[in-house]
Amino acid sequence: MKYVLVTGGVVSGLGKGVTASSIGVLLQACGFRVTSIKIDPYLNTDAGTMSPFEHGEVFVLDDGGEVDLDLGNYERFLDLKLTRDNNITTGKIYQSVIAKERRGDYLGKTVQVVPHITDAIQEWIERVAQIPVDGKEGPADVCVIELGGTIGDIESMPFIEALGQFSYRVGPCNFCLVHVSLVPVLNVVGEQKTKPTQHSVRQLRGLGLTPNLLACRSSKELDDNVKEKLSQFCHVPSSSILTLYDVPNIWHIPLLLRDQKAHEAILKTLNLQGVATEPNFKDWIATTKVYDKFHESVRIAMVGKYTNLSDAYLSVLKALSHASVACNRKLVVDWVPAENLEDDTSKEDPEAYKAAWGLLKGANGVLVPGGFGDRGVKGKVLAAKYARENSVPFLGICLGMQIAVIEFSRSVLGIHDANSTEFDPKTKNPCVIFMPEGSKTHMGGTMRLGSRRTYFHISDCKSAKLYGNASFVDERHRHRYEVNPDMISQLENAGLSFVGRDESGRRMEIVELPGHPFFIGAQFHPEFKSRPGKPSPLFLGLITAACERAVVPASKGYPKLTNAVINAQSPVLKTHSGNGFKSSNSSLNGVYTSTTANGVCVDGSC
Repeated sequence: MKYVLVTGGVVSGLGKGVTASSIGVLLQACGFRVTSIKIDPYLNTDAGTMSPFEHGEVFVLDDGGEVDLDLGNYERFLDLKLTRDNNITTGKIYQSVIAKERRGDYLGKTVQVVPHITDAIQEWIERVAQIPVDGKEGPADVCVIELGGTIGDIESMPFIEALGQFSYRVGPCNFCLVHVSLVPVLNVVGEQKTKPTQHSVRQLRGLGLTPNLLACRSSKELDDNVKEKLSQFCHVPSSSILTLYDVPNIWHIPLLLRDQKAHEAILKTLNLQGVATEPNFKDWIATTKVYDKFHESVRIAMVGKYTNLSDAYLSVLKALSHASVACNRKLVVDWVPAENLEDDTSKEDPEAYKAAWGLLKGANGVLVPGGFGDRGVKGKVLAAKYARENSVPFLGICLGMQIAVIEFSRSVLGIHDANSTEFDPKTKNPCVIFMPEGSKTHMGGTMRLGSRRTYFHISDCKSAKLYGNASFVDERHRHRYEVNPDMISQLENAGLSFVGRDESGRRMEIVELPGHPFFIGAQFHPEFKSRPGKPSPLFLGLITAACERAVVPASKGYPKLTNAVINAQSPVLKTHSGNGFKSSNSSLNGVYTSTTANGVCVDGSC
């Protein structure tokens, strides 16, 4: 097994995730099988209890693991199905070591960071690297490891020590270190400054790790004299110093690495030159060229509570982008803070209220993503009502589906106090309730998590047709609340249609509004399994309906989805293959995307 370690220096959010993923893509293009591991130095055992404001979205795996968003990054780029053990945290390591100590596995020895914690880290890496995650037999050829945080952080010290030992343990021809660092350009003089990278590499070397390659983030390509200076002070050959400069969209990043011969430097370090092929990027280049030519746009209003942090909805954005590419449209996301749609805001901040409603009414489609807590719920209900009453394409995910049911109960059934017990535990008309198997005392890992099967109870519905007329579908879940099964007959008699249910038939998974151009709610999270070239069917349906609404005059009404898209057989899906990218924790910060006056235009991000 060969290992590539990606570390970061100077500041966080430089793009270690996109670098690690792009290296994986580059190695795949050279004919190697790749797996990935993300190390997060925080004490949480997983990302499940962390606020999106703290660390972005929580990505859910097939096995129910609640992990860092970068594992979603790897799954999308490399088309893998990772496990919860592919995400290592300090909490997991200490938990496993303490469990061994309690069992007496250490035979009375004093348990210490070195060697017990560091050994546990190395053993974890070696064990997980052997797990096949690409659907093939046997282990992969190369494991790409990303160490979260920044070199010098106190919490990452045990991992730095362990990885230093690990590089010696596996041998120099089996270990390659890529250090991502910042080369800032001072606006006053326009000069590229190397001192931050010099200090970062000096600190890294002092901790026992020597970089084989430097990946320098900068606004423009590094000058030759800057490369020479870095080479001299960081002891890295100039040919192994890469520039990750700003590009129109992140589809270009692996091509940047290829053009700078990054694969040759990595293969030489890992002694793989004799078995590698020339990198094949035929499909990748075709996809990049196609996307660069998109001119027409489709606008989607994202109504949520974390609209100030795009990473909180990262997988949703990627799924929207995949579907937009399949429809040959440039995606524009209008961020609509749910609270700003509420009546209270109209009194407290009329301008924000007017702006929010302007964005909602100007969009071609509305999406209400998942979330927890009652903040902004009234605004989400109003957004669902607007979409339902005005024939605007609507997709509700998890909480978004529950919101659609609450709104329908209030507006159509006339149950004005209908609510979820999450928002009002004493409500007399609970149309959304706490799941019986859930826990109200422990938060971590107690939800309904991971891949679960949904059966279509009505075959003649948009959802089933979007999934290729399947009788069932497996999608990933993350929720504690569900639609009250005792209200289903009442809701269906009034016009809602619960077309997808679990194996018991009592848990509602997909709801549709017949007669509406596109109004679908899903209890699961379809965004987690969306891939470039293989967009999530529900997102594809939303974007297609939104595109049709964008080009059809309102006076003529809105046509139904075309048969080609409903059956998920549109030829355009076959012409957009390949993988995609995201820029770590700064996917929409203007580096790999462009902003518009009213929203974010996601340029090729996955």
